[in-house]
Amino acid sequence: QVQLVESGGGLVQAGGSLRLSCAASGRTFSNYAMGWFRQAPGKEREFVAAISGSGRNTYYTDSVKGRFTISRNNAKNTVYLQMNSLKPEDTAVYYCAADQTWLATMWDYWGQGTQVTVSS
Repeated sequence: QVQLVESGGGLVQAGGSLRLSCAASGRTFSNYAMGWFRQAPGKEREFVAAISGSGRNTYYTDSVKGRFTISRNNAKNTVYLQMNSLKPEDTAVYYCAADQTWLATMWDYWGQGTQVTVSS
């Protein structure tokens, strides 16, 4: 089992920045690819970004490229999502996820989510 706990969400004005963190415990962190997903009210959950276990590979959905950066610190068992130039459409609950497969279709482990609200 892998336990994931997100933090860092909040209310920010459009154009602002937030950094989300996801602390993992339970298994060897570097064995897992990590991902960030989000779900806005009335919408399906969508993929945002992913990073491989080593941190060498990253992948982003088009709408956040150039604005968001995913990173990880394997010594601290933590993955981050730096979000810059935030837009109201980025408002959602953000979830981190873990899986041993890179860009898995269905991720094995999920956190409880953290709310990000971007005001216009």
